Amino acid sequence: MSELTGKKIALLEARMSSELANLVKRHGGEPINAPALREVAIDATDEVETFLNYLESGEIKFVVFQTGVAVVGLITEAEKLERKAELLNALQKITTICRGPKPTAVLSRNGIKPTLNASEPYTTTDLISVMSDLDLQNQGVAVLHYGERNAELTKSLEARGTKLLELCLYEWQLPENLEPLKMLIDDLHHSKIDAVAFTSQIQARHLFQVAKDLGRDTELLDSLNHKTVVASIGPTCTAALLQLGVTPKIEPEHPKMGPMVIALVNHLGEAPM
Repeated sequence: MSELTGKKIALLEARMSSELANLVKRHGGEPINAPALREVAIDATDEVETFLNYLESGEIKFVVFQTGVAVVGLITEAEKLERKAELLNALQKITTICRGPKPTAVLSRNGIKPTLNASEPYTTTDLISVMSDLDLQNQGVAVLHYGERNAELTKSLEARGTKLLELCLYEWQLPENLEPLKMLIDDLHHSKIDAVAFTSQIQARHLFQVAKDLGRDTELLDSLNHKTVVASIGPTCTAALLQLGVTPKIEPEHPKMGPMVIALVNHLGEAPM
């Protein structure tokens, strides 16, 4: 297999940066870490209590989980309210829908097997599709959002006549230290980065937000399209990059970090000595 020896790979991942960096190192590459976001918990005690009350009364029949972070946040809030056992018991009795393996894994660790799970590549379209046969008219549906409101999903559910309850337990914010992102923008301009790996849409938007604040967004666009190789983890991320004017050269068959690094190896790599 080819290797990434001598290649500098910029990583914008925050929560799983060590795991992704280790994958790059394993193939001989040099990871350049520039976290593009932080996940900040929102005080949602009142919202979670309302949700639990609706669950207890039987008004919520379906719950949609989009991220593992949101599931952890929900369980943590329920625990603070001394209602964790009640939550887990209630989730056993209703229809639970997951957008991919991460929320599924958190639920499974807590003894909950999701009723339905979106298929790869786990986009909003796939999530909407897996719910297409459900009778949602006049039914209580709770949606746990990711770091921002998924307007496409809620619009779809509202159009089907659901009684929708939305929970936002955390939000995506820029990292407190912007220097790594500023350095990355500079290194990209000077062609010092061989590839940039985007693992979520918000990373792309935040990187351009920082560049715009510096008056360097046009320069960044040119760098990403002409001076480096852009890798996107999946269709949702790719769509965000395209909207910003960036055309990724790499998107793995499976939307996971491991396959993305292998795709980078195959694209950039050199045969080992």
